[in-house]
Amino acid sequence: MELDNQLSLRYRFDKVITKSFDAIIKSCEQLKETVEPDYRIKVSGHHIWLHIGMLHREKYSPHLHLEFEKMEDGNTFVRGLYGPDPVLWTLFMFLHFVVAGLFVIFAMIAYSKWSLDQPFTFDLLVMFAMVNSWFLLYFIARLNRKRGLKQARELEVLMERILE
Repeated sequence: MELDNQLSLRYRFDKVITKSFDAIIKSCEQLKETVEPDYRIKVSGHHIWLHIGMLHREKYSPHLHLEFEKMEDGNTFVRGLYGPDPVLWTLFMFLHFVVAGLFVIFAMIAYSKWSLDQPFTFDLLVMFAMVNSWFLLYFIARLNRKRGLKQARELEVLMERILE
């Protein structure tokens, strides 16, 4: 897969495999026992989550979510989504909402001051700082994604072992 060349922070892919869903679950359960300390595999319904084990986990460690759909011809359609740890993702989303909220609040204050012919340069500076903060959050997320590429490839190998 081309994890390096993707612009998005959460890489997605689709795949059609000839293995049935029941065979995938069976091989997943067998593999789960052999890779337990290094990787954590969670199965729920038609979803499988692959995580890096606690011994090797870093704050930037990715996880892989696989969703399976049975096709009429007996094949299985696989949707995959690489993402950061859910706690880290939630933190980043919270920070994005705070930055966007502050930007909107100070934009309204700046507009009010402008319409009342009052000085509003401080409000524009805060708005500019929020835009810069958003870019900073984006580049931090890209850096974390780049740091986690090695582990994402490990998860890809684990996925291939489940799907083969």
